Amino acid sequence: MSALFLLRHGPTEWTAARRLQGRSNIPLSEAGRSMVEAWQVPERAVHGEWISSPLSRSTETAEILRRYYRPAGDLLIEPRLAEMSFGEWEGQTLSELRSIHGRVMVEWEGRGLDFRAPGGESPRDVQNRLRAWLEELTAENRDVLAITHKGVIRALYALASGWDMCGKPPHRLADNAVHEFGLDRAGIRIGRLNISLQARPAEASS
Repeated sequence: MSALFLLRHGPTEWTAARRLQGRSNIPLSEAGRSMVEAWQVPERAVHGEWISSPLSRSTETAEILRRYYRPAGDLLIEPRLAEMSFGEWEGQTLSELRSIHGRVMVEWEGRGLDFRAPGGESPRDVQNRLRAWLEELTAENRDVLAITHKGVIRALYALASGWDMCGKPPHRLADNAVHEFGLDRAGIRIGRLNISLQARPAEASS
């Protein structure tokens, strides 16, 4: 069974402000770059094929890590790993949207896999665009480290766990962690979640 390691990009200014980023091309913040520079990625993930979402916050995260780990092979860009589109809501926070829309927002959020911002995607849409990609990875039978986004990770977790995204998930998914899934012809299954990215030990000064 091959392993799929999912890693969310480092923090941005919008991450700190809890704004919906979606397809907006927001770069890492200075604090985000510093955080990524200290991440310790699991060895098996490092030696897999590196694939990134095309959005700059993911590619920048990947390049920072690659400068340290120097993995074999090029960084591949996969458009299907782009964040779920939040359409007209991008740049706003859920708190703002709940204040604006009130009880209607509660009903929208209760749709789970079919929750969709105006002009955006639903988690089910994300799952559907990722299915062919997962089949390709399974056929190639190789380990992969995918640098992607929270919406993508949650959609894949829901696919693996059977969670309908209504109510709380069976497991809490930490942002600054690696999540390992197994891939075979039976589909995607949960491996290890919330693998620590604890800081690498400081290099000794000469």
